[in-house]
Amino acid sequence: MQDEILSLKEQILAAIAGAADAEALEAVRIRYLARNGALPLLLEKMASVPKEQRPVVGKAANETKNAVQAAFDSRKTELTAAADAADFDPTLPGRYEAPGSLHPVLQVRDRAIEIFRRLGFALADGPDIENEVFNFDALNTPQDHPARNEQDTFYLKEDGLAPSCGLDGKSKGGRRLMRTQTSTVQIRTMLERQPPVRIIAPGRCYRRDEIDATHGMSFFQMEGLVVDEGVTLADLKGTLEYFFRELLGEDLKFRFRPHFFPFTEPSFEVDCSRTGSQVKGREWLEICGCGMVDPEVFRQVGYDSERYTGYAFGFGIERIAIMRHGIPDLRFFTDNDVRFLRQFSTRIDA
Repeated sequence: MQDEILSLKEQILAAIAGAADAEALEAVRIRYLARNGALPLLLEKMASVPKEQRPVVGKAANETKNAVQAAFDSRKTELTAAADAADFDPTLPGRYEAPGSLHPVLQVRDRAIEIFRRLGFALADGPDIENEVFNFDALNTPQDHPARNEQDTFYLKEDGLAPSCGLDGKSKGGRRLMRTQTSTVQIRTMLERQPPVRIIAPGRCYRRDEIDATHGMSFFQMEGLVVDEGVTLADLKGTLEYFFRELLGEDLKFRFRPHFFPFTEPSFEVDCSRTGSQVKGREWLEICGCGMVDPEVFRQVGYDSERYTGYAFGFGIERIAIMRHGIPDLRFFTDNDVRFLRQFSTRIDA
C-alpha cells in the first residue's frame, strides 16, 4: 500500500509540473484529486491495511496529500501570473483616470471659511447628534416652539443609550436628535471659554423640510458668533455685507427684514438680490438669519449680559452656492450627475 501511494505521488507531481496552462492543470486535478480521482480512491483502501502497518502508511498518505496540494497551488499561481503577463502590452497607451475634485458646495464652504478667517474668525466644531438642552433650551427656544415637534425634527430612539448630559455635564439633556442648526456649537464654545469669542461653525444640519428647489432635509450650514464688550448691530451689518459681497460680488443688493428668533433680539432675515441668480423667478432670496444675542442665552452659559454683547448669524451654504453659480434648483447638488458636477470642478483637465 505504501509503495502504491508513493508511486501515485510521483505520477501526480509529474502531471502537475507538465501542465502547460490552467485548463491542463484543471484536468490533472479532476483526474487525480477530485472526489472520484485516483488519490482519494486509493486512500479509501486504508481500511484494509493491517493494524501494525497503519502508522507508516498513514504518514505516507498525509505527506502525499500535502505535497500534492502544495505543488498544485504553486503551479496554479505560476500559470495565473504567466497569463497576466501575457495580457500586458507595454506599448499600449495608459488608461486615463479622471482626477477628483471638491463638490461645489464644499468649494463654497472653503471660500467662506477663507473670507471669515481674514476677518479674524476661528473655526469651531461640534457633534451632529445633539440633545434638547443644547439644541433648544440653551438657545432660549420655548417648549411649544414648532421646531421641537417631531414633524420638524429628527429624534433618535434612546433604547440602550446612556442618558445625555445638560449644560453642567451632570443634569439630563433630554432626548437626542439630529441637530437642526449649528448654533449648538456656539453654546458649547461659550461654555468652554470666556469672551472675547469670535467663531464660525460650519457643518451639516438635519430638518424634516419638504424637499424642493430651495429646501432639503439635510444641508450644510455655517453659523457665526461674536461676543465682546461694545459689540453693536452696526458690527453685524458691516460684517455680513462685507462677507457676502466678497463671496458673491460687489453688485449684490441687501435687504435686512425684522424677524424673530428665540436666541437673538433684535433679529433679522437677510435677503440678497443679484443679477442672473434668480430662483423660480424670485428676485430676492433669503440667505441668512442674524441678530444680537439674547441676554437669556448669555445667562444660560454664565456670561455677564451687562458687560458683554454679541451677535450671531447663520446661513445655508447650498443657498449661497445657488446664487454664486446661478443654479435654479437645490436638488442638483445631490443628484450625483457628473455632467453637472464637472462644470464646477477646480481641475483644469476635468
